[in-house]
Order: sequence, then C-alpha cells, then structure tokens
Amino acid sequence: MTATLNETAPTLDAPVEVRFTAKGTPLAVRHEARIWAVVAEPVHWFDRCDWWNTSRRAPVGSGDMVSVEHWRVEVRLGGSTSARRTFHLRREPLSEQWLLAAVTDG
Repeated sequence: MTATLNETAPTLDAPVEVRFTAKGTPLAVRHEARIWAVVAEPVHWFDRCDWWNTSRRAPVGSGDMVSVEHWRVEVRLGGSTSARRTFHLRREPLSEQWLLAAVTDG
C-alpha cells in the first residue's frame, strides 16, 4: 500500500536531503521540509542503469556511468511516535542528489 504524507500522495522522484553517519549509513531524511529519522537498519544495494537506452556519453576517466545506488530505510517523523514509513532512496550515476523513489507504509 502506498503511503500518504500530509494527506496527499508524496512527490516521487523528488529531491531529498539525506544525513549520514560517519560510517556512511543514512541517519535522517529531509523531505518536504520535514525530518524523518531512520529507525531500523537500512538496506543498501546497487544496480545498473540501462545505459544502452540512454544517450550518455562521457570522456575517458569521468567515472562510473552505470551504477545506481539505492537505500531502503524505515523512518518516522523525528522525535515522535508516528507510524513508520519505508522510503526507497535512489541516486543516479555521477549525481550527488538523492531522490525519493517510493514510499510505503510500515
């Protein structure tokens, strides 16, 4: 079931700010001016974009053009006992910007 935030569906593929621990694990997510604290062990993985369908061209040495980074984090509004949500965060190759790919209840 898709979660709702503020009584409306969240904007997906929207930029979010992610705060990380010193070890590189997500600690909190800022989405639509609200801070969501990570409350369980996050899941981290990479997959490959379909580079053959994109028009990406890059000079030699420009970096990894195909690895998409993902985190699945369970969050709740910071300092509250609100219901848990699961955020799927995604970062495209060579990007510094995290995107909110999906939100589910629980």
